[in-house]
Amino acid sequence: MIIYGPVPSRRLGRSLGINNIPPKICSYSCAYCQQGHSFKMQSERQLFYPASQIFSEARIKVEQAIADNETIDYLSFVPDGEPTLDLALGEEIEMLKALGKVAVITNASLIWREDVRSELGKADWVSLKVDAVDEDIWRRIDHPLKRLSLDSILDGILNFADSFSGKLVTETMLVKGINDSEECLNNIASFLHEFTPSIAYLAIPTRPPADKRVQAPDEYTINKAFQIFNSHISQTEYLIGYEGNDFSFSGDLEEDILSITSVHPMREDAVQEFLDKSGASWEAIKELIKEQKLLELSFQGNKYYMRKLV
Repeated sequence: MIIYGPVPSRRLGRSLGINNIPPKICSYSCAYCQQGHSFKMQSERQLFYPASQIFSEARIKVEQAIADNETIDYLSFVPDGEPTLDLALGEEIEMLKALGKVAVITNASLIWREDVRSELGKADWVSLKVDAVDEDIWRRIDHPLKRLSLDSILDGILNFADSFSGKLVTETMLVKGINDSEECLNNIASFLHEFTPSIAYLAIPTRPPADKRVQAPDEYTINKAFQIFNSHISQTEYLIGYEGNDFSFSGDLEEDILSITSVHPMREDAVQEFLDKSGASWEAIKELIKEQKLLELSFQGNKYYMRKLV
């Protein structure tokens, strides 16, 4: 399917998916990819579908959503491969903006190209993958084509961030034993600080990965990663499997606490403020810990509370 949804998105609200790349044509073959290893790896851009076909099918879906009183927040390029391999991407974005706001989630492997930066610049919201800023770690986790250069990609990201007028976010997938050391996390966070994305997302593998040896870090390491990133980028969030809500108090304390701590850890004083607002006591937190739904973690002298992953 070229167009799918609308579906709930942790990053974009209600998203109408644009699948502009045939399955698993990509410049990377990431160890953690939920779609398996890439069928065809390439860095050359080409035409896959006519821009008019993508627009026509998207328009039908938008009209159906309107008729069904469904909200679409973004028309989002989240394909089965790398979206910037599509030579018609810029034309497609321009056409689709007549239907709503456009988002692109890219691995950033081609952002060293001026034409790719120019076309991505037409979107309203762009997510760039930054799994590592060290060459050997990047190759271990993302398995890029040999001809690609990490230094060129990082320079391209800085150039794009300098000129992009939309909302720019980054996404870092944490894999146990590869990019979750304190040194590696500090290096990534320091690089992100150079252009300060609107949000720096931290993700973990939540579905069966291409490489069956891939595992998510434990909760302590994920919390450590959050604290390191948050010390460099003021807005850091998790992407660890929860689709989210607005985190205001809904009247269901357990649901609210678990929802919030799925997206970011709560410090002890923040939890207490939330309990005061809801009229509940600390016994509610103790019960969640006893039921193994919530974890108490320590980092740099502070206590944090995070939803248990499994």
